Order: sequence, then C-alpha cells, then structure tokens
Amino acid sequence: MAGHSKWSKIKRKKAVADQKKGKVYTRCVHEITVAVREGGGGDPGHNARLALAIDNAKAVNMPNDNIDRAIKRATGEIKSDEEYELTYEGYGPGGVAVMVDAVTNNKNRTVGEVRHAFSKCGGALGENGSVSFLFTKRGVLSVKKELIGEEALMEAALEAGAEDINDEEDVWEIITEPNMFHQVQQALREHVELDTAELMMIPKSKVDVGGKEAEQMLRLLEMLDDLDDVLNVWANCEVPDELEA
Repeated sequence: MAGHSKWSKIKRKKAVADQKKGKVYTRCVHEITVAVREGGGGDPGHNARLALAIDNAKAVNMPNDNIDRAIKRATGEIKSDEEYELTYEGYGPGGVAVMVDAVTNNKNRTVGEVRHAFSKCGGALGENGSVSFLFTKRGVLSVKKELIGEEALMEAALEAGAEDINDEEDVWEIITEPNMFHQVQQALREHVELDTAELMMIPKSKVDVGGKEAEQMLRLLEMLDDLDDVLNVWANCEVPDELEA
C-alpha cells in the first residue's frame, strides 16, 4: 500500500505549532473521552483504544494529572457534558474526497463550522457514505530510519503481524490491519522507539490538484484541522511539492 499523502506530512509539521498553542491537549482529551466511552471502559489494560490515546497524550508531554482527569470525566467519576464522536464527509476543490473526524458536545455548532470551512474554500459537505468508500482504515506507525535498518524492522514488524512497510523519506512506515494495530505497536516498542502511531483513513487512489485548486484545498484542510472539535482530517489529494512548505 502506497504512502497516504503529502497532507499527512504537512500535518506532522503543523502539529508542532498546535502543541505550542496547547490545542494538542484538547485533542488528547477528546481522544481519551471517545476511547473510554466507545472502546470499553477506563482501564487501558483492557481497552486498546484507550491505551493508544494515553500513549499519544504522553508523546506530546501531557501531564499525567490531565490524563487521569480526562479518564474520570469519561467514566463519569467527574461530571462533564456528554460528547459525541462524529464523522463528516465531503468534497474539496478539484473533486478531492475529504473525511473529518470530530468529537463535540454541540453537534449543531460543529456541523456549522465544518460546513462553513467547506463552502469558504470551494468545497461542499456531503452525505454519510459519500466518500468513505474511497478510503481504507489502517494502523500506521512510523520509525526514524536512523534508529533501525529496514531488514531488522521488517523482520520484527512482519513477525508481529504487520501488513506492509513503506519507505517514506526519513522514516519507515509500518502498515497494519486495524485489529492488529495495538499488537504490532507493543511488539515494535521492544525493538525500537516509535515516532508516531495512529489509526488512519488511507485513500485507495489519489487526486492530483494544482494551481489555485491546490491552494484552496490546503486552505480547506488547514481550516478544518484548526477547528477545536476536529480530531483528524483525511483527504485523497496530492499537491505540488512547492506548496508543501
């Protein structure tokens, strides 16, 4: 399976700025909340989705007290507003398919903000199922090349149940089936430090966009990603290298 898109690489750079703004903590809280309520309770030992959410929070240096409070709010030990996990689908400029994962305590507010971003950037919010068939859900883990050779990584990853390994510039990307993600993640940690680990929607094919459409598309992705309720944005576009910066 080929690498997902330049947008994912741009997001890695953007995450640094998000962390400085503190937004990354808000996202971690959302992820923990959904993991507890949808993944099977507040014990990470019996809830792989929560274990991943906690790992992601620790990776951005979120304090343990914040993590514990987020879990207690989700389990009801601390009273909080009910939150909903939602997925929006739509099309951006040039016919690019876009999926948006969000967690919110106000559905009307969130759908309004998402719809505004699409319309402002030349896209349109669609119905459920309008573009999801163009993506495949996979676990994606990355390891810096300087830490391990391809042969050693491949042996460890495939033995743990990984599906494929990709060469992505300065990192190796390990692809897994969703139900094998946590197992592969735990196994690889015994061999090497992971750079990133997340469940992603990978496009089955890509749409090339250029010129004004590419600029509008990146603007749409950035606007969506900047929304407080949005956890992830997936798109099946490829943009010119000069716009990646």
